[in-house]
Amino acid sequence: MGRILGPRDVEAALRGGAVFAAGGGGWSDHGRMLGMAAVNAGQPELVGLDEVPDDAWIATAAAIGAPGNTTAWQMLGVDYVKAVELLQEALGAPVYGLIIGQNGKSSTLNAWLPGAILGTKVIDAVGDLRAHPTGDMGSLGLANSPAPTIQTAVGGNRAANAYLELVVRGPTAKASPVLRRAADMAGGFIASCRNPVRAGYARTHAALGGISIALALGEAILAAEGAGGSAVIDAICGSTRGAIIGSGQVSEKSVVYTNDAFDVGTVTLGAGRGKRVLHVMNEYMAVEDGDGGRLATYPDVITTLDENGAPVSVGEIRPGMRLHVLRVAKSVIPLSASVTDPSVYPVVERTLGIDIAGYALGRSAEAA
Repeated sequence: MGRILGPRDVEAALRGGAVFAAGGGGWSDHGRMLGMAAVNAGQPELVGLDEVPDDAWIATAAAIGAPGNTTAWQMLGVDYVKAVELLQEALGAPVYGLIIGQNGKSSTLNAWLPGAILGTKVIDAVGDLRAHPTGDMGSLGLANSPAPTIQTAVGGNRAANAYLELVVRGPTAKASPVLRRAADMAGGFIASCRNPVRAGYARTHAALGGISIALALGEAILAAEGAGGSAVIDAICGSTRGAIIGSGQVSEKSVVYTNDAFDVGTVTLGAGRGKRVLHVMNEYMAVEDGDGGRLATYPDVITTLDENGAPVSVGEIRPGMRLHVLRVAKSVIPLSASVTDPSVYPVVERTLGIDIAGYALGRSAEAA
């Protein structure tokens, strides 16, 4: 039985999604705009994949680009709706429901407005429970597939004459970089709908329950907010089964925006034995201690929290801020087929210059 999403769910999704944003994952104001527009325009309905016919078409609603505060982006709610319409036209069939590629400050709500306007269901599954830098990492294991798919993108800074609409057909490994370049050309952020698959495939390849998990975390945060920052952090750790693996002041931030629409670099907390170095590619992909020992690696959830327990994105970080580093181990979260696909890791490893696949695929030891 589906669940109609309302205003309270918008606030829960924003808070839970912000933790799973892992330092990226969009903008809370943008997410609130999407969510409130949806619940005021219609009745977005959250349904589990076990309620969906095997042959129904499921597509991924996503926002593509860098979340840092470095570009003059513009993306409107109608862009998400138009992206779905373009995909349906190209597919020649109606889309039953939308999953999201990842949770995040706004991305948890990416499917809600099309659901309210077009009647597509908000599917309780995600390409990845946490935010990640590349489309392939939320592509349900399609990254290395030679089969052609469809990807659409809509949006852009209208005042700068940067608004774009595009439909790309081809293997997702070739199509995804096209959409990322379009995001850069549009101002750094663009709406997309992509990779239509049958529900039967999504059921065995997505991270199931990903929206419900974000909503439950958000409800725990809402319940704790009146008791102060420590209570919020405790609620986050309790709901996610995570732990704080380091705390300290930001001693250095070295992050740059690339023309591939990535924010890349490092954020360093503290010094000496308590030093923590967070490797950034839009989101936090790894954490090391002062001796270079690995403390957390994607697909672990890695998030920075301030003293109030609020998630702080990479774009918001400034030297001198005191932050706590949350890690939720990959062993306690649902994982999609993309996470176990070796082909999604080389581009990240080349960009960051560190090993990710060894940890993500279980080939290397890591702190428990």
